[in-house]
Amino acid sequence: MNHDCPKSGWIPLLYDHTLRLLAQRGVTLMDIAEIAYELQRPYNEHLKKDQCLTSVEQVLKKREIQHAIITGIALDVLAEEKRLPNPLQLMMEIDEPLYGLDEILALSITNVYGTIGLTSFGYLDKIKIGILRDLNNRTGNVHVFLDDLVAGVAAAASARIAHENPDMERYREEEIDLIDKKEEGA
Repeated sequence: MNHDCPKSGWIPLLYDHTLRLLAQRGVTLMDIAEIAYELQRPYNEHLKKDQCLTSVEQVLKKREIQHAIITGIALDVLAEEKRLPNPLQLMMEIDEPLYGLDEILALSITNVYGTIGLTSFGYLDKIKIGILRDLNNRTGNVHVFLDDLVAGVAAAASARIAHENPDMERYREEEIDLIDKKEEGA
């Protein structure tokens, strides 16, 4: 292992590796961006899909997110190759409902952008839209971690957009003054 590798060169390598892993598993950045778009569109009438794509790219540039994706995909692949020890192998093959480490790993992604990412992830984990549905229903492949990781990235990208585009109208000065007056009277 070369420990002399400059960080500036290492970081793009991990980013590129993460993108390759997602592509090898049949997931495009636009697949993730479309989910982020569906999450954020009701709150941002001017939102464009290319903004969501940019947000997905920015989320994926964070090393802790790359680490989560690399780890989760490696476990999915090892399960497909039947190289995990039992009972873990069996739990992965049947996608054991009480095995929650896939969600925990995905939550490490959503936590980067706060509680909105967390709640969006829970919503996506339940409704399985877009590529999430495809990953969840794909036979012959193990996607125990991948579907949750993709949902985590989409939720984080959506939260990132929400944080960058707050609804400032609800914080107009006269409304804040009215709230302050109500609190003083209480």
